[in-house]
Amino acid sequence: MVDTSSAAYQEILQKISSGEIVDSRGLARAKIQACRKFGLLKPFRNSELLAAATGEQKARVIQLLRLKPVRSISGVSVITVMPKPYPCPKPEPCIYCPGGPSVGVPQSYTGKEPASARALQAGYDPYRQVQTRIKQLQVIGHVVDKVELIMFGGTLTAYPPDYLEWFTVQCLNAISGASAVTIEEAQRAAEDAPIRNSDITLETRPDYCKEPHVDFMLHLGATRVELGVQTLYDDIYKLVNRGHTVEDVTEATRIAKDAGFAIVHHCMPNLPGSSYERDLDTFKTLFEDERFKPDALKIYPTLVMPGTKLHELWRRGEYKPYSFEQIVELIAEVKRHMPKWIRIQRIQRDIPVNLIAEGVKRGDLRTLIQEKMRREGTRCRCIRCREVGHVKYKLGLEPKPEDIELIVKRYRASEGEELFLSFEDVKQDILIGLLRLRKPSGMAHRPELKKARVMLVRELHVYGPLVRVGGKALANHWQHRGWGESLLHEAERISREEFDARKIIVLAGIGTRNYYRRFGYQREGPYMVKELN
Repeated sequence: MVDTSSAAYQEILQKISSGEIVDSRGLARAKIQACRKFGLLKPFRNSELLAAATGEQKARVIQLLRLKPVRSISGVSVITVMPKPYPCPKPEPCIYCPGGPSVGVPQSYTGKEPASARALQAGYDPYRQVQTRIKQLQVIGHVVDKVELIMFGGTLTAYPPDYLEWFTVQCLNAISGASAVTIEEAQRAAEDAPIRNSDITLETRPDYCKEPHVDFMLHLGATRVELGVQTLYDDIYKLVNRGHTVEDVTEATRIAKDAGFAIVHHCMPNLPGSSYERDLDTFKTLFEDERFKPDALKIYPTLVMPGTKLHELWRRGEYKPYSFEQIVELIAEVKRHMPKWIRIQRIQRDIPVNLIAEGVKRGDLRTLIQEKMRREGTRCRCIRCREVGHVKYKLGLEPKPEDIELIVKRYRASEGEELFLSFEDVKQDILIGLLRLRKPSGMAHRPELKKARVMLVRELHVYGPLVRVGGKALANHWQHRGWGESLLHEAERISREEFDARKIIVLAGIGTRNYYRRFGYQREGPYMVKELN
C-alpha cells in the first residue's frame, strides 16, 4: 500500500510540474483518477502529497495546494498570540468590552475567536501557541519562514514588564528554535534563524503608548503598534468609559511614529452617542487631520455582547445598533474616501455569531461591501485592495513591467513629514511594494534621533506570495526581485539630497536586520542605522 500510494503521489506531482494540473479542480479530478488507477480506497490528503514533493518541485506544489492563499499572499505568514488574562488597567472596563480574568480570557475577547481559542487551548503558553500555528500553516501548504508576530490581549503595555518580556522571548524561541533566556539572546538567535521574524505588533491603548511604553516596545523588538482609538469624540469616550481623550490619541500616534513604528488605529462605528454622520466624520478626520493619519485601520462595528454594560443598555432600549444595511453603506463610504497610503487590515471581529446579542451577525461583511462598490462602479484604493497578491487572487490581474513606476506621495502628519514611496502598475493601480519615510517631529524623544539630522524608515514591504528567505522568485512572485532594494536606495537619496540628512534610521524587524546589513547598516539600539555621505 505504501508503494502504491507513493506511485500515486509521484504521478500527480509529475502532472503538477509539467503544467497538466493547474488548479484545485484539476487536482481533485487527478486524485480520483489516481485512486482508481492504483487501487486506493480513498483520496489522499493534500498534506500527504506535499510531504512527498522534493526540491524545486515543492515550490510549484505549494502554489497549487495552498488551501488559504490569503494567509501569505501579502508576503508574510501572520501568527497571532495572546498572553494570559490580565485586568483592565482602569477600575472598570469599557461598557462594550467582554472578557477579562473573571471569565478566563484576555480583556475585550471572548475565548471563541480563532486566535483566542488557540491561546486558551495552549493554556496561554507562548511557545505552544506559536509552534502549533506554524505547524497548522505548514500542513495547509504555506511556506512559513517569514513570520509576522501579532500580540493581542487588550492593553499589553499595562502587563507586568517581566512577564511580557518572558512571553516575547518564548515566542521568538518558538520561531527560531533557540532556547534563549533573555530578550537580547532571543533577538540574536532570531536574526539568523531558518524562520525569520519580520515584525512584532503589540496591541494597546493610546494612554498606554507614551514614551516609556514606546521604549519598552522597542526593547522587545516591536515595529508596529495597534491603538484602540475607536472614535474621535471626547463625549463618546466618557459615555463608554473609555478612560482617555482625543489628545491621548494625538500624542500616542506622534510619539510612536517619531520612534519609527508603523501605526494601526482600531475604529468602532456605532458606539453609544455616535451617529452615521459622526462616524463618517471620525474616519475623514483620521485621513485628513495632520494629528492622526495612521498607516492602517481595523474597523470593528460595535457589537452587543452578553455580560457587558452595553448589553444592559440595549435590553432597556437605550441603545440601538445600526441596521446591517447602514453598516455596509457607512464602510463603503469610508472606503470611497480611503487614501492610497492606508491599509484596511480588517473589517469586523472574528467573534462567532451565536455569541453576539445584537450587531453585525454576518461573517462576509467585507465581501458584501466590495460587491456593493463594484455594482456602483467604485473601488477601494487602500493598500490591501491594491496589493499585487490580492489583486491576482481576486481579479486575476498582474502588473505589466512596462507600466511599473516609482511613486512618491508626500504629506504632513503628527508634526513631521511623511513620504510614501511605492512601486505600482500605474495603469491597473496595482501595488508591488512600499516604503514609509519620515522626517521626525522636533519632539522625537529617542537619543538615536537627536545626534544628527536623521530620516526614519518606518516600514518597507514588498507584497505578493511569500518567497523563502534566500530563495529565488518564480514567475508569479514579486519578492526577491530587487524592488525593496530600489525603494531603500531611493529613500537614502531623498534623505541625503532633499533633507540634508546625515543618517537614515530603520526600525527593522528582528529577522530583517541582516538584510539591512547588506547595504551598510549597523545596529544602534533597537535600530539599523547608516551614515549618509
